[in-house]
This record gives sequence, C-alpha cells and structure tokens, in this order.
Amino acid sequence: MCLAVPGEIVKIDGIKGEVNFSGAVRIADLSLVPEAKVGDYVLVHAGCAIQIVPPDDARETIKLFEEIFKESDA
Repeated sequence: MCLAVPGEIVKIDGIKGEVNFSGAVRIADLSLVPEAKVGDYVLVHAGCAIQIVPPDDARETIKLFEEIFKESDA
C-alpha cells in the first residue's frame, strides 16, 4: 500500500521545496508539479510531490490523520 501525505509548500528553491506537514517541515522534490507555488498544498509520496490538491481537501485529510493518530495514542 502506498500513502501520500498532504502538506503546504512554504518555500521553493528550484525543483526542491520546503513542505510543512502539521509543523514538521521537510524537503520535497517538486519536479512532477512544476506549476506549484508557495502556499499550495501538495500530496507527497516518497519525498516527491505528486499532485497539487485543493486547500479544503488537504485540510480535511490532515484533520483525519490527526484524529487517527490521536486515537492510536490513547
């Protein structure tokens, strides 16, 4: 099973971008989404942004992940 996680692009430097995943900022390759810009939400899989997603969809997915992790900590 593959899992892609949504995050917000906070900085772009060439084909690399800093992506914020609920406070954890990681570097992702943006070469598959050359039209991406700072403020966009992208799905990241294995260090590569594979798709730009609408902000409302990304926030809902992030909320669901947070609920899942909250339940697993209980």
